Amino acid sequence: MRPSDSDKPPYVAEIEKLEADHRNNVKVRVRWYYRPEESIGGRRQFHGAKELFLSDHFDVQSAHTIEGKCIVHSFKNYTKLENVGPEDYFCRFEYKAATGGFTPDRVAVYCKCEMPYNPDDLMVQCEGCKDWFHPSCMGMTIDEAKKLEHFLCSDCSSEDETKRPLNSFHVSPPDEAKVKTLYTHLVNFYMILLVISASIVSPS
Repeated sequence: MRPSDSDKPPYVAEIEKLEADHRNNVKVRVRWYYRPEESIGGRRQFHGAKELFLSDHFDVQSAHTIEGKCIVHSFKNYTKLENVGPEDYFCRFEYKAATGGFTPDRVAVYCKCEMPYNPDDLMVQCEGCKDWFHPSCMGMTIDEAKKLEHFLCSDCSSEDETKRPLNSFHVSPPDEAKVKTLYTHLVNFYMILLVISASIVSPS
């Protein structure tokens, strides 16, 4: 919907009802979506560029303020979009305009920074713990992260290093080597006994 200030982006609302007065002026009853920067808490790091909050703020506006149609996806469906167009938005929170409260008030967090998922940010999944990580939090650039074929986070990498020696080589020789070593020692010992016996039997 067209904003009063032309420098601002369009307002987004859900149309609840269309009605006309006695002069045939068409009015629309709307339920407003808020952008993160319009909320009491403001925009935070995990908020996506196309994120909206479905508010409990209802209003009646002239139908002439409608500029066009857009699509507000669920968070799950938005993350599956191959291409995000200018008409695509997403919503994962309901917002109470008077108090600044959100529903749900808790969401899953990821990475070492323990932040909710922002669909605009690239994340890589650890093959060990299956958690997701921001490349910057793991000391990588985005280009480096895109080239990865396999990824282990620092915790899983440490565990893998401690396990790897036991899996990659034997700490002690295999049984076959032990048998050969024992056989060699026995032969040498037998030869020494023969030399000692010969020296005892032969005349001085």
